[in-house]
Amino acid sequence: MQEDPEEREIADKILAAIDKQFGFIPVVNQVLSERPDMFVPAANLGKAIMEGRGELDRKTRYLAAVSAAAAVGGQHCIRVQMHHAVQAGATKDEVLESLMIGSYMAMTRSQSYAFREYAEMFGND
Repeated sequence: MQEDPEEREIADKILAAIDKQFGFIPVVNQVLSERPDMFVPAANLGKAIMEGRGELDRKTRYLAAVSAAAAVGGQHCIRVQMHHAVQAGATKDEVLESLMIGSYMAMTRSQSYAFREYAEMFGND
């Protein structure tokens, strides 16, 4: 696919800003940036969700991301989002509670599927 030079320039600026802000570029961004036509919109959406205007403050957004990463089992995302949450002012206890919430939600999701199948098989109403 022919790469648009303007999109490449924007992608490189976004990558440089990520590296400057966090001291590294996550692998997901490294790989996706090979396609600036997909990377630029994805990066802009992520920035809008995590850093944009809204009712939730930055710390709360990153604590929610910690919970979500724990719930979906995103090992690298957990590490990155914990780092961001701490930078945004989260305490050790707040991060732990967020991890516990996400872990709990993953457990209940698993139970929801498993126990419905169990109930169907064994006639529970």
